Amino acid sequence: MFTSVGRWCARRPRRVIAAWLLLTAVALGAVATFGRVTSEAVSIPGSDSQAARDIADRAFPASASGKQPVLLHTPAGAAPLTASDTTAAVRSAATAIAAVPHVVAVTTPYDPAGTAAMSSDGHTAYLSVELDVPGRDVTPATTHAVLAAAAPATAAGIEVTPGGSLAAAVDRGSTGRSEAIGLGTALVILTLSLGGLLAAGLPLLAGVIGLGIALPVLGLVGHLMDVPEAGETIAAMIGLGVGIDYTLFGLTRFRELRAAGVGIEEAAVRTTAGSGKSVAFAGSAVVAALAGLALGGLPLLYALALAPAIAVVTALGVNLTLLPATLVLLGGRLTPRAATASAPAGRPRGWGRIAALVAARPWPLLLAGLALLSVLAAPAAHLHLGQLDAGSKASGSMSRISYDRMAAAFGPGSNGVLQVVDVLPSPAGTTAGSTAGTTAGSTARTTEGTVDPRLAAVTSALRGAEGVASVSPPALAADGRTVRWQVTPTTSPSDPATTALVHRLRADVLPPATAGTGQQLHVGGTPAAQADLNARIARRMPLVVGFVLSVAGLLLLLAFRSPVVAVKAAVMNLVSVAAAYGVLTAVFQHGLGAGLIGLDGAVPIPGYVPLLMFAVLFGLSMDYEVFLLSAVREGYLRERDNRRAVVAGLSSTGRIISSAALIMVAVFLSYLLSDDPVVKMFGIGLASAVALDATVVRGLLVPATMVLLGDGNWWLPRWLDRLLPHVDIEGDGHTAQPGDAGAPAPALQAG
Repeated sequence: MFTSVGRWCARRPRRVIAAWLLLTAVALGAVATFGRVTSEAVSIPGSDSQAARDIADRAFPASASGKQPVLLHTPAGAAPLTASDTTAAVRSAATAIAAVPHVVAVTTPYDPAGTAAMSSDGHTAYLSVELDVPGRDVTPATTHAVLAAAAPATAAGIEVTPGGSLAAAVDRGSTGRSEAIGLGTALVILTLSLGGLLAAGLPLLAGVIGLGIALPVLGLVGHLMDVPEAGETIAAMIGLGVGIDYTLFGLTRFRELRAAGVGIEEAAVRTTAGSGKSVAFAGSAVVAALAGLALGGLPLLYALALAPAIAVVTALGVNLTLLPATLVLLGGRLTPRAATASAPAGRPRGWGRIAALVAARPWPLLLAGLALLSVLAAPAAHLHLGQLDAGSKASGSMSRISYDRMAAAFGPGSNGVLQVVDVLPSPAGTTAGSTAGTTAGSTARTTEGTVDPRLAAVTSALRGAEGVASVSPPALAADGRTVRWQVTPTTSPSDPATTALVHRLRADVLPPATAGTGQQLHVGGTPAAQADLNARIARRMPLVVGFVLSVAGLLLLLAFRSPVVAVKAAVMNLVSVAAAYGVLTAVFQHGLGAGLIGLDGAVPIPGYVPLLMFAVLFGLSMDYEVFLLSAVREGYLRERDNRRAVVAGLSSTGRIISSAALIMVAVFLSYLLSDDPVVKMFGIGLASAVALDATVVRGLLVPATMVLLGDGNWWLPRWLDRLLPHVDIEGDGHTAQPGDAGAPAPALQAG
C-alpha cells in the first residue's frame, strides 16, 4: 500500500502539490468565512456542579454571557465613587455602555440589585454588564467599545478596567511570534544537520502546510463542540513538531538512497514505503494514545485529544503524499554531495563513540541515567491537581488587574463565587391552604411575611460554615421552587481551601440543614466545577494510563515481535514521563525559576495537563523508539550479534534522533512566550520530556539495557509467534525481510 501511494504521488508531483495547495486555500477560506470558535466552557456530565449549572440555567434565564464586571476604581485621596460628581459620571458611563452593540443591560452599584458591588471604602465598585453573545464570542472590538463608552467615568478620574469575558477577549494573544521563533530555530538546526538551505526548508514547508490545514479545521470543529483556546495552541505545538520531524526522517532516508545511487523517482517511492510506513506507525501510535483520553469521560478531554490528533493526521498525510511529490521535483538539488554521502572511516565519532562507550560500560551508564531521572522525577511525588484563575494571568493584563482589584476590595473569594441551588418539593412561600405569589429573583416568604423556614435553615447553615465570607439572600425563580444562593468564599478560586469548602458544603453543611425536607441541593460555580473536574480526572487517570500503556506495548510487540522490547520500552517511557512531571511540579507548583518564564510565582497545575501530557508523550516517544529499534533489529537479523547491532543502531540513528528532538524542543520552548500558564506548562513539560527521551533514555538507558539483556531482547514464545502477524514497519520491499526465503529467523523462540 505504501509503495503504491508513493509511486502514484511520485509520478504526478504537480497534481499532488496543487491539490495540497488547494486544500490549504479551502481550509483557510472556510475558517475566514465561518469564523474560528473557541470556548472555555467546561461541562462535567453527572457531576454535582453540572447539575447546579443546568438547574440554574433553566430556572434563572439570563443573558447569553452572564454578568461581566467592569471595574471602577479611584485612588486613595481622590473622591470616592459615592461622591455626587463621580456618581453622575458613573451613571452617564453606564447609560453609554448600555447603548453599545451586544450589551443588553447594565447594573450600577447604585441600583438596588447592585448594592453589593460597592466596596466598604467607596473607592472600588463594578458595573455588571450583560451581553447577548456567549462569553466565547466576545470580541476585542466589543471590549474596546465598552471602554470608549465609559469615557464620562474616565474623564472624572475613575480608572475603568473590564473583567470576565470582556478582559479575556483583549488578553487573548496570538501565538504567531512563538511559531516564527520555533520555525527560525528549526531552520538553523536543519541547515547545520542537512548542509543546505533547500533541504532544510523542505521540513519547514511541510510543517507550515500541515498547520495551514489543521488549525482551520480545528477552528471549524469549534462550531460543533467546545474547543478551548489552549487546544488550538497544543495542536500547533504538536503539529509543527511532528510535521518537521516526520519530514526530516523521510528526507534523510531519501538522501541515503540517492547517495547509494538509487534514481530520484525510485528513491522517493522507497522513502514512502520505508520511512513513510515507519512514520505512519508512529503517528498512529500518537493518535491511539490520544484516543485513550476518551476514557476520561469529559468533553474537555475529548477536545484536547482531538486537537493534536487532527494535527498529527494532517502531518501524516503531508508526509505520505506531498513529500514524495516534492522529492521528485527537487530531488536533484536534495542529493547529498559525495563528500557527505558517507562517514569517513577510522575511529568512531559522535554518537558512534557514545554507542561504543555504552556497550563497554552498560551498568555504570544505566545506573547513572536512572539516578539522573530519579532526581528529576522526585518533585512529582508532591504533584497535586489544582485550578487556575485570573490571578495566574500575566501582570498588567486586564484580567489580572480586574482580579487583583476585586480581591482587594471585596475579598479573594469574590473572583470565584459559589452557586448553591435548591429545588424545593413544593413552592416556597406557601402554607397549608394558601399560596403566595413569587417573582423571579425575589426572596421566598410565607404569607405571614417571614422567610420560608426551609430556606432560612439553609441560609443559616451556609453563613455559619467555615471558609464562607458572605451569603446572599435566597433568590427565588419564577417557578416558585428553584432557589439560588450566592456564596462568597474567604479564599481565592485557586486556593485548595476553596476546594475543601466545596466538599465541606456538600458533605457536612448542607445535608443536616435539609434533613427530612426532601430538598435537592447542588453546589456549583467555577470553583466547584474545577474541583469536580480534577476529581473526575483523578478517578479516571489509572484507566487512561492503563489503556495508553497497553496500546503502546501492543504496537511495539507487533512491530518488533518481542515482548521484552515492548515491556522495556513502556517502562522507559514511564521513567521519562515521571521525570517530565517532576520538572513540571518544580517549576510551576513550587515556582522554581518561574520568574524566568514570565510568571510571578508558583501556579496550580490543572488536572488535565499531566493527563494530556502523558498521552502525547507516549505517542511522541514512539517516533524515536521505532527509529532506533528498527536499526538495531535490522543489524541483529543480519549478523546475529546483539552487542554489535546495538552499537550500529545507535551510531546510525543518534544524529537524526538528536536533531529531530532538538527541533521539537525548540518548537515547544518557543511557546513560553505565551501569557497563558497552561501553554507554558505544556511547553516546559513536553520540551523536557522530549529532551530527556532522546538523550538519556534513547542514548543511554535503552542501549544499555539491550546490551545487558543480549539475545533475550528478541525472545518470542512459539505460541505468540503463531498469533502475531508479520508487520514490517521499516522495510521498503527491496531488502530481504524476516520470513523471506533465506532471511534470518525473526526472533529467538521458546516452546
